[in-house]
Amino acid sequence: MVHRKRFPEKRRWKRRKKTPAVHIRPEADARLKKVFAEIGVPEQIPFTPDAFQLEAVEAIRRYDCLVTAPTGAGKTWIATETISEFLNKGKRAWYASPLKALSNAKYVEFSELFGPETVGILTGDRKENPEAPVIVGTTEILRNQLYDAMHRGESLNADFVVLDEAHFLGDADRGVVWEEILIYLPPRIPILMLSATVGNAEEIAGWLSAIRLKKCVVVKETRRPVPLYPLFFHPSGRLFPLLSESGTGARKKSRLHKKVAEYAAMPHPPRLAPPNRLPPFGAILRVLRKYKLLPAIFFLKSRSDCDTALDLCTENPIQNEARKAAVSRKIEEICAASQRIARHRQLWQLEHLGVGSHHSGQLPAWKLVVEKMMTEGLLDAVFATSTVAAGVNFPARTVVFLNSDRFNGREFLPMTPTEFHQMTGRAGRRGMDRIGFAVALPGKFMDLKLIADLIDQAPTDVASQIKINFSMVLNLLLSHTPEQIEGLLAKSLAAYQIGEWAQRHSGGRPQANPSKILWRDFMRHLSFLAETGFVDPEGRLTHDGQWASRLRVDQPLLIAEGFRQNLFPETDPALLAAVTSVFVFEGESEGDIPRKEVPRRLEKAFAALAEGLSPFVEKMAKRRFFANPPRITPAFTLYLWASGQPWETVLKKTGMAEGDLAMLILRTVDNLRHVAALEEVFPDAAATALNAIDLLMRDPVIVEELEPEPLQDLD
Repeated sequence: MVHRKRFPEKRRWKRRKKTPAVHIRPEADARLKKVFAEIGVPEQIPFTPDAFQLEAVEAIRRYDCLVTAPTGAGKTWIATETISEFLNKGKRAWYASPLKALSNAKYVEFSELFGPETVGILTGDRKENPEAPVIVGTTEILRNQLYDAMHRGESLNADFVVLDEAHFLGDADRGVVWEEILIYLPPRIPILMLSATVGNAEEIAGWLSAIRLKKCVVVKETRRPVPLYPLFFHPSGRLFPLLSESGTGARKKSRLHKKVAEYAAMPHPPRLAPPNRLPPFGAILRVLRKYKLLPAIFFLKSRSDCDTALDLCTENPIQNEARKAAVSRKIEEICAASQRIARHRQLWQLEHLGVGSHHSGQLPAWKLVVEKMMTEGLLDAVFATSTVAAGVNFPARTVVFLNSDRFNGREFLPMTPTEFHQMTGRAGRRGMDRIGFAVALPGKFMDLKLIADLIDQAPTDVASQIKINFSMVLNLLLSHTPEQIEGLLAKSLAAYQIGEWAQRHSGGRPQANPSKILWRDFMRHLSFLAETGFVDPEGRLTHDGQWASRLRVDQPLLIAEGFRQNLFPETDPALLAAVTSVFVFEGESEGDIPRKEVPRRLEKAFAALAEGLSPFVEKMAKRRFFANPPRITPAFTLYLWASGQPWETVLKKTGMAEGDLAMLILRTVDNLRHVAALEEVFPDAAATALNAIDLLMRDPVIVEELEPEPLQDLD
């Protein structure tokens, strides 16, 4: 069950019997006249690097460097300037980002800057020009290259590494990859880390300096390139400053504006919409348009809210004739390139209302269309879940919040400073806006005091997320003894942070072996690998352990055990794709798929896999290693698609959202690529895996790039 935090003032709303009716009329507090006068396009001046940019470039010539600066401040310039210096010396660079979409964008940008022959890309989905002196890719690919280099007894073929979005070091699911990279990278390779939201930059730098035995310089820039001004949208339609400031200098504090505080204290305040209903977005857009606060990104709590919001904008047709013509031209171009996009259920709203919906349930191709049109200045608003704040680059003049809490995948919790700064980082387009805005809408789950506090708070500290898993253990054992691995674990950020905490709370006395928890967990994994024949009694990989190490996926042991027992259909691409998908599915239920719909040959292959792996799964559970039981839903879904069924048919029969189906296919393809790497041991399965990938990677899973047009001022 999902639980939401209820803020104190919201409990009083629950007891109210009647909701005061409101009529939205565009108005603004008199104090905002001067603020709104700042709206406009800044004067175009020749580019000159800021002091923090020059400081970072100078630092990386001798040391490692961690740069923290707001979104849009120019962190990428530091990377490109430094890459250029390395290229001029005949050296190589690696640029790693957390997202394939971000890697693709940087690949295009760097190819234009350095020349297409100089840049390659490695994301799993794409492998182009892999021997180029500049490689752009995902962090997982970089980590895997480090594994391979250590196994061969070589050093990574790079002279400089950039880790973009470095705050992912603290990501619960993927932070371990960042930490492994930083531990394994040879000290000879300078590291440039870039982020807008690392609260404890000095601590991270101290850890890197300790494990790499070279200085890590922290370069901080706190000034936003486009100043942010927070607003409150009263249900009447009147805009107020969200904050009033008191004091000066270091004692300057922000608190709720008097009128906003009075509203928050009302026992029965008027509101924009009845409980569990979305506000009238068309009327809200009229207010924002009057005061030139568009385009805007509205952050909503769910996919369904983003889609529903579009239908609440019907009174917001595109008025500007130049914009209308530009939108029509772009829609024609898009529809000519993709018939599926031409039939998209939200195309009408995009073309006639200038609004779009962007969330993980959408097709990758559709999200790309929305992103391109927003960056080209063709849309008034995008309704998005908070995931758009991380890595996707389409800023707006204004961001709008309906809630001060955020769903983390399990429950709703109050927004953190890092999450807030990631979202507000999209407010204000560098080179297009002199000022950006963050607008708080009142509602059931909006804590105005929390939003006011978040504006002045520093980003959240990054904490180690390293955890031992079987893929890590297998790959480290390729090139290290258990004793050497113990030394590597002692270099973890977790060990450093535990040690720092212990010193602060033990009178400065150093504590022995702060990484013992990690080491015990490593030994627990090692013991199970020995028990199941992947490791010998001396801690060396057996033949099975060596080829299993190539399976750098979420469930390497289950897939390896399936191959050891000959449970995979090694000559049928559609069946292999189907049964491979069960190792990546994260759905919570089986859905409503009638068993009679499942082809007999699939049911037989699935049953053989589930029954054959059952003893191994039970053995894992006894050692406290838990795996999700195999489910027929993903297997049925992938079998339909791999067998050539139309996209719409697969969606209808499975009830999946388009984005979820695309993600299931792409993650299955990633697992199949690792199966294809086993060609020396299982040549038939490896060849079949490649054939299965060809069956899966077809329209609309493959995203065709749309070249952006120059931004235009169409206000």
